[in-house]
Amino acid sequence: MSSRRRLRVGVVAYACVASAVSVCAEKPFGVVPHPDNSGHVDPGIALPDSRHPFFPSRAGTDGRKVTAQDFDLPEVCGACHMDTYKQWKGSMHSNAWTDPVYRAALNFMSKASKGKTDNFCMACHTPIGVVTHEATPGGKGMSEVANRGVQCEVCHNISRTSGIGNGSFVLTPKLHGRPLKFGPYKDAVSPYHDTAYSKLHTQSEFCGDCHDVTHPFNRLPIERTYSEWRDSTYASEGVQCQDCHMKSVRGRTTAVSKNRERIYTHYFVGGNALVPRLLGSEVHAQQAEAMLRSAATVKITAPARMVVGPNVIQVRVTNVGAGHKLPTGFPEGREMWLDFKVLDARNAEVYRLGAVRNGRTEPDTKSFKVVLGDRHGNVVDLNILDADRVLYDTRIEPRGSQEATYLFDVPPGAVGPLKLVADLNYWSFSQALLDELMGKDAPRTHITRMATATASAQLKSR
Repeated sequence: MSSRRRLRVGVVAYACVASAVSVCAEKPFGVVPHPDNSGHVDPGIALPDSRHPFFPSRAGTDGRKVTAQDFDLPEVCGACHMDTYKQWKGSMHSNAWTDPVYRAALNFMSKASKGKTDNFCMACHTPIGVVTHEATPGGKGMSEVANRGVQCEVCHNISRTSGIGNGSFVLTPKLHGRPLKFGPYKDAVSPYHDTAYSKLHTQSEFCGDCHDVTHPFNRLPIERTYSEWRDSTYASEGVQCQDCHMKSVRGRTTAVSKNRERIYTHYFVGGNALVPRLLGSEVHAQQAEAMLRSAATVKITAPARMVVGPNVIQVRVTNVGAGHKLPTGFPEGREMWLDFKVLDARNAEVYRLGAVRNGRTEPDTKSFKVVLGDRHGNVVDLNILDADRVLYDTRIEPRGSQEATYLFDVPPGAVGPLKLVADLNYWSFSQALLDELMGKDAPRTHITRMATATASAQLKSR
């Protein structure tokens, strides 16, 4: 830079400084009032104050007092929305409160916490029961509408959310003094109730009200189904929870409604085949198994020839269909694992790892799950209140893969060729967990075979 240019820049800078000093001399710097701008920060849990009247749940009613009389039974809605009602009935949403495994877990947690977690656990399983102050773990004295789980009058009376997780819905029946239902259409008209378009109902954040769960007192992440989706490529591509779990079809929502290119089905298909079958809905059980079978693939990498003695093979599992970790949800129960077997030409078992023994997967099984622990590092099986850390999480990210390596010996007496089989299995609850929760009333667990891979290898001696 030339000396003349440096002089010109210096003069301009001096003028700016002088101007600032002049302004400051007129009005010194000080404290400027500013409104509270923390509203966008999601605390993740309920706080014991007036903002969360159903503590430790985050459920709310915008300060309104609501009673069971403010809600219709699902059958009332089903009189017009016949297909939707049939799809919902028998789903895990419809069974959210009557699910016997959940009720056993609720009673266990209620006793363990001396009732401190009751609203926390119940708000997403009987939302109406909680906001009307009817719900108790035993269910005594609850109205019929409160006993119907997550139903029409729950989802379509949610006007907004207060965040993500722990039941952060705001349930406002008769918001303007008469029946009003929120939904995904801007032009829906009903002779029975007012309607309002709700973009929220088309977004995964709506599901996130209940499908993220945080320890209500120490903020440990317990379930993160929504957050797993949010951090996935599915979210960046605009694929919402509803696109997979409420697959859309062309049709009408009622017999007199307009024909639409896209209406959401209400089967709420998930991965739990046990409970729908226990409670009488084979349709929902089969849909759950079909979804599980579409979620993952298995591939065996093995040499064409194996030897008598030590051998190494690899099995790759890929999450191809779940927009969240595989598996997701209830950490005490959900488990996916590889049952790997090597059989010789006489069908004799040469090697196996992944069998179920004493109601659990055997030690060293390649298992995909999350395990919580207490402050001493001990595994927490049931009493989530004791958990304060994640000990390990071996689940598979959306569109991710994991490999299992198997090292095993082929004994001298084996006859080739060898057959390698890798079954990818899943259960919502281990038999050991069901037995611990429900004792003599425990049902038999259900194992779904999600995928299978096979390979063969000739056998040669060294």
